Amino acid sequence: MTNLLKIEWLKIKAYPAFWWVLVITAISYPAVNYTMSIAYHHFLDDPKMAALKLMIGNPFAFNEVWHTVAYFSSWFVLFPAIIVIMLITNEYTFKTYRQNVIDGWSRNQFLLAKLLNVFVISIIITGLYLVVCLLIGMKNTTASDKAGPSGTYFIAYFFLQTFSQLSIAFIIGFFSRKSFIALSVFLFLFLILEPILTKMFEIKDIAVGHFLPFEISDRMIPPPAFFGRMDPAAYDLAMKNASHHFLYTLVFTMFVWIGCFRFNRMKDL
Repeated sequence: MTNLLKIEWLKIKAYPAFWWVLVITAISYPAVNYTMSIAYHHFLDDPKMAALKLMIGNPFAFNEVWHTVAYFSSWFVLFPAIIVIMLITNEYTFKTYRQNVIDGWSRNQFLLAKLLNVFVISIIITGLYLVVCLLIGMKNTTASDKAGPSGTYFIAYFFLQTFSQLSIAFIIGFFSRKSFIALSVFLFLFLILEPILTKMFEIKDIAVGHFLPFEISDRMIPPPAFFGRMDPAAYDLAMKNASHHFLYTLVFTMFVWIGCFRFNRMKDL
């Protein structure tokens, strides 16, 4: 396994686009959360908003910051998804997949290396999320903030959500083999088709909308408490269902990778 990672590293470090997208990712996650934090203080630090601020609380203070940052950061999974799509489609563009097999790798070893890639990228993104939580939480937490239940379980939720959605990006790139096609399909599903279908099923009150590929993991991290206080019953239900969707996402992601391994054994080089 260590050798697989070393070989993957030799490939990755030669891709300038990988480093550019990684830098953009590293900027986008703290930027969006810092912007939201500034907007919160700009509007609610006004004395006229004292009553509203009391009702909403401080979503950027501990312990609510774990939930808030996870929610806003999840909007930007597109950037690490570009990295994943690029890494798998480049294997076919530059024919390194075929060369790895000719050099002695089994097909399963090749796919295991890609699984490790997605896992490591998810760890990096989760580490970035963790740093942002700590920095914003320390900046915004004051002695007057009431300590609530620990929200650190959102670290696990955020990691699994990221890993699951990057696995979707991987399987799209794996089947299409073309970066432009894969990215177009991912964007269409992520930004257009699934949001429309989710809303349609919601209007018709059909629960199947909760189990669409992206929605199934999105429901692990519902809108944070300051949104939920506008409808406490809906918020409590969403939080209750989050743990269920953790299990659903585990099963879904497992089937994604089982499908990849099975198909990889049958496809042509």
